[in-house]
Amino acid sequence: MASQRSLPSAPGGAGTRYRDLLLRGGPFIALVILCVFLSMATPHFATLDNMFNITRQSAFTAILAIGQTFVILTGGIDLSVAAVAALSACVTTVLLTTPITLFGYDFGILPAPLAIAIGLGVGCACGALNGWIIARFKIPDFIATLGTMTVLRGVALIVTDGLPVPSFQSMSSGAALPSALIQAGSGSMLGIPISAIIALIVALVGFYILRYRALGRAIFAVGGNREAARVAGIDIGRTKIMAYMISGLTAAIAGLIMVGRLNSANALMADGEELRAIAAVVIGGTNLFGGEGGVIGSLVGAVIIGVLNNGLNLLNVSPFWQRIVQGLGIVLVVIFD
Repeated sequence: MASQRSLPSAPGGAGTRYRDLLLRGGPFIALVILCVFLSMATPHFATLDNMFNITRQSAFTAILAIGQTFVILTGGIDLSVAAVAALSACVTTVLLTTPITLFGYDFGILPAPLAIAIGLGVGCACGALNGWIIARFKIPDFIATLGTMTVLRGVALIVTDGLPVPSFQSMSSGAALPSALIQAGSGSMLGIPISAIIALIVALVGFYILRYRALGRAIFAVGGNREAARVAGIDIGRTKIMAYMISGLTAAIAGLIMVGRLNSANALMADGEELRAIAAVVIGGTNLFGGEGGVIGSLVGAVIIGVLNNGLNLLNVSPFWQRIVQGLGIVLVVIFD
C-alpha cells in the first residue's frame, strides 16, 4: 500500500493559501514597501500636502481602471476608455458653454445637470457600442476598441472643431463652466480631494456589483470559463455589453473630473491614459485572461502608479527613465502573477 506521503497534496493546501494571500494582498504590500522606500529617499514625499496631491493625480486613472476591470474580468480589453473620456468631456463642456439650436429651436445653454447627464449618457452609449460590436460580430475586443478609439477621437474633434472648450471667446462672453464641476476636479472636502472621494465611491459601487449582484457573478463566469457560462444559461453577449457600458460610464465620470482639474476640455485630452488604466488593473492583481481580480486591487494599482510617478519626480529622475521604470514594473508584475 502506498504511504500517505506519496499521495499528491490536496487542493487548498498551504501553497494555494500562500498564493491567494499574495494575489489579494500583494498590491497593498507593494504599495506600503514603495511608500516606505520613498519616505526614506526624500523628505518631501511623506508630507500631508504631497499625499493629497498623489490622491488627486491618481483619481482619474483609478476611475478609468475600475471600469476597465469589469471588461478585463470578462476576458476582454477596452482601448477606447481615454477616447470615451475625452468625447464625454467635450460634449458636456460644449453643452455648458455654447447655445444649442436644434430643428429650428433655440435651447440656449443647457442647465448643468442636464448637460452632465448627457455627457454621462454619451459614455454609456460608447461602451454599449463597443460591447455590441464585439458580441454581434465576434471580433476580438482589442481590434474593436482600437477602431472605436480612433473613431471617437475623430468625433470629439468634430464636436469641438479642434479647439479647446470653453474657448477664449466664450469665456470672455461670460460662458464658463459651473463651479461645482470645477470643485469636483480640483476642490477639497475637509482637506481631502473631492476627486479622490468620487474615485472611492465608484470603487465601492463596483465592488458591490461584482461581489453581490448577478451581473458580477456573470462577469466572473464569462471570464473564468466562457463555455461553462454559456451552458449555465448566462447570456455572454449581454454580459459583455453591460461590462463595456460600465467601462464607458466610468470613463465619462473620469473625463468630467479632468475637465474640473483643467477648467477646459479638448479632443486630445487623456491621450495614453488607457494604457495607464490597464497597467493599474494588472498591477492590482486582475488576470488579463479574465475571471480573477477585483476593483479594490485596481484602485490600489492606480495609487501605486501615482506614488511611483510622484516619487520619481521628487527624486529628479528624468522623464525618459520614468517610462523605462514604469514599463519594467508592469512586466515584472505580470511575470510574478
